[in-house]
Amino acid sequence: MESLSNRKKVVSDKPMTFVESLYLPAIFSGMMVTLKHMFKRRKTIKYPEEQRVFAPVYRGMHVLKRDEQGRENCTACGLCAVACPAEAITMVAAEREKGEENLYREEKYAEIYEINMLRCIFCGLCEEACPKEAIFLTDRIVPTEYERNEFIYGKDMLVEKLDKRIDITKRQDTGKRGAV
Repeated sequence: MESLSNRKKVVSDKPMTFVESLYLPAIFSGMMVTLKHMFKRRKTIKYPEEQRVFAPVYRGMHVLKRDEQGRENCTACGLCAVACPAEAITMVAAEREKGEENLYREEKYAEIYEINMLRCIFCGLCEEACPKEAIFLTDRIVPTEYERNEFIYGKDMLVEKLDKRIDITKRQDTGKRGAV
């Protein structure tokens, strides 16, 4: 059996014919590719008027959930930050003080909770690691910005608004949670 290193390539340098020297076959094949694509259906959509249909497993904007009483679910355990492969989540825990019982569920809460959306790869591991189901990836598109520092989302952008609650049971029934 002959080894691969002992094989030699044979290169033939045959002269071009008159038709090949005019490059007509190459020009004709290039024009055929152009004409074939010219009459295909366009894949571009007109964004504001038309909305793209996303897959049921699409992961978008992060949200920090609230419970039924409007308190934050996050207990600052840090499991989401540890599970994040891109190290996009930064969290600082603090102790709840007297008078803050209506704001936080547990004794500890996340005083600072930031997600760097430029580093986030939307894998959903933070959502799976959270024991309290406090962080949730919605089907909303992350808004575009022009400055890098505007992509660091703090609690002011992440905590769910009381009037815009998200029903996660509907999403769990479609099998989206847990799918990577």
